[in-house]
Amino acid sequence: MYRTGNFFRKGSPMKEAEVRGEGAHSLSIIVMAYDEVDNLEHVLREVDEHAMGTGRPYEIIIVDDGSTDGTAELADDLSGRISGARTVHHERNKGIGEVLRTGFNEARHDLVTIVPADGQYPAEILHLFLPHMAEHDVVLGYVPKRDSPIMAIVLSRIERILLTLLFGRFPEFQGIYMFRRSLLQRFPLTSQGRGWIIQMELIIRAKRAGCRITSVQTPMRRRLSGESKARNLKSVIANTRQMLALFWRMRIWKDRRG
Repeated sequence: MYRTGNFFRKGSPMKEAEVRGEGAHSLSIIVMAYDEVDNLEHVLREVDEHAMGTGRPYEIIIVDDGSTDGTAELADDLSGRISGARTVHHERNKGIGEVLRTGFNEARHDLVTIVPADGQYPAEILHLFLPHMAEHDVVLGYVPKRDSPIMAIVLSRIERILLTLLFGRFPEFQGIYMFRRSLLQRFPLTSQGRGWIIQMELIIRAKRAGCRITSVQTPMRRRLSGESKARNLKSVIANTRQMLALFWRMRIWKDRRG
């Protein structure tokens, strides 16, 4: 285990050829994990199988967000047993926004995608997204009908309405996505904190810059075990604050970076 900045990493430093991601459209797959000890191994094995099936160079980056249930130790163990996998640990729970930022910063390959460690999104989605990346910069997944609790649906719709009011019509999107890593250099992301607005900022900036964006219907299944941690009042408050802060930066201060 070695340490860089505020993170602990498990696994060996990548060789230069691996860091460059030699080969067309190599993949960085970010697995977001917080207290998912019962699901993580299944998800990682599935991701590894489907990533290998693409025939492309790939890396699997497990971002452990300060887990306390054994997820951190399991992630370290699996990083040593699954080729191309490595783990980055947050010393405490920081929320999905910081998980994404860490994953984006760690990604080294051409295309970047995310996979929650709860198992709700099957790794076969890789094969749905990749053909579209030949002609697009961003591919957004969406689920036409989610089997979610009523409160989660209501909170999600409130967030969506606010997002539209602040930033205009938004591409159809719900769940996971894939994008060219070069966009992270083109659009330095300013959003900070626990909420998911950092990924929305990437999409908003890409859309305004005329990047090629498409939406693809994706499957979704029930969690393998446990309960969702993503949609609650705490996360909605964090997301709302970040949306307003981003609006201030982009509209009031005319931040048009990228």
